[in-house]
Amino acid sequence: MKILITGGAGFVCSHLADKLYEKGHSLILLDNLLTGNIKNIEHLISNDNVEFLEHDVQNHIEISDDVEFIFHFASAASPIAYQENPVNTLKAGSIGTINTLGLAKVKKADYLLASTSEIYGDPEVSPQSENYWGNVNPNGERSMYDEAKRFAEAATATYSRTYNLNTKVVRIFNTYGSRMQLNDGRVVTNFIVQALKNEAITIYGDGSQTRSFSFVDDTVNGIIALMESNQNDVFNIGNPNEITINELATTIINLTNSNSNIINKNLPQDDPKQRRPDITKAKKLLNWEPVVKLEDGLSQTIDWVSSQL
Repeated sequence: MKILITGGAGFVCSHLADKLYEKGHSLILLDNLLTGNIKNIEHLISNDNVEFLEHDVQNHIEISDDVEFIFHFASAASPIAYQENPVNTLKAGSIGTINTLGLAKVKKADYLLASTSEIYGDPEVSPQSENYWGNVNPNGERSMYDEAKRFAEAATATYSRTYNLNTKVVRIFNTYGSRMQLNDGRVVTNFIVQALKNEAITIYGDGSQTRSFSFVDDTVNGIIALMESNQNDVFNIGNPNEITINELATTIINLTNSNSNIINKNLPQDDPKQRRPDITKAKKLLNWEPVVKLEDGLSQTIDWVSSQL
């Protein structure tokens, strides 16, 4: 197929592009490079059937080729990145989604929206299943991301019902691995960089809050399983292995043989206390579940971060 990926130079999308290219698809990778990195896809765009377009999805998208499938991933995706670029983040999730859905309508293409576990906000139920509507502060410091993604899901559902588009939504939970930005404030890279430098590891809050971490290969395989399925619905893709932030820090200190100690700072506003996906639906309907153990994925990520430092 001819496939368009917005946010194509980003962390997850560059791995997604690798897998799709290996499967023989032709790719158009579109990115404004606000948080994406051209180095992530340099090895791909030298090929004849991979094209790179530097473009912002909040502006009209003109594609002359026929496109059969559209992935809309374009957005800042970490707290530091979307708080540094709040309006762009808001527009990527709202205007960008409308623009890419309009393109799917014109091209009669199937469509997959990258949503996020952040649509659940600070959840009042655990684990979070796809039928949980969330607990989000619409005026909070993270709302430009959370609510833009919630709007994006509403827009996708509306276009699907109105124009009979085949649409799919993936709610991606915390994902880690090579090609992450080292300075974007995500907890895995923060801890690894600090541990490798034997600096104090900074935990916001008391560290009892939990997260569930999915290695990027597992996440991408789940996304592709949804793409290749006949399901036009919403799916959680993540790893249900829930650990505390304190446990994550201790694991990384041990894996890096670091001398780092741990310091605590105030928890940011609306930071979720708990995050764990219910992946029953993905296991049953997509025949997918994560297979990479946390220690194995962290070891690979540590090696990559070390090479970047």
